[in-house]
Amino acid sequence: MSAQPHALWRLQPMQPAHLGEVLRIERESYAFPWTEGIFRDCLHVGYSAWVVVDPTGAVLAYALMSMAAGEAHILNICVAPQQRRRGLAQFLLRHLIMVARASGVTLLLLEVRKSNAAAQKLYARFGFNQLGERRAYYPAHDGREDALVLGLDL
Repeated sequence: MSAQPHALWRLQPMQPAHLGEVLRIERESYAFPWTEGIFRDCLHVGYSAWVVVDPTGAVLAYALMSMAAGEAHILNICVAPQQRRRGLAQFLLRHLIMVARASGVTLLLLEVRKSNAAAQKLYARFGFNQLGERRAYYPAHDGREDALVLGLDL
């Protein structure tokens, strides 16, 4: 067995068959999760959608990104709670950047909750810079939470 967990991870395009596990992770991870319909719509329109699976085929993490007119927008990167702090988000982010570059994208954008310091730290390590804020962007238990808009020039 490899001492490096990423040697056991397989990256695959997200398929409708993955949605049961993706939705389970989404619901375990967020107080206001995406619906199955949102994921199906993302797949239907052809967004860049990926899962990381273990050797048994179990989904460990997923990511979705839209691309158009030289820009890409990371919509969601999510790691199963029991799989966090193993490098899966970094693994997926590196892949999304590679896909965006290969598609001719020059600007990669995303929103992140102002309270999500761990995600902000990850994006900063990859060179993302804050471009602005979106007021009351995310639902929250006590109303709405602001988002930071981050960008990476590719």
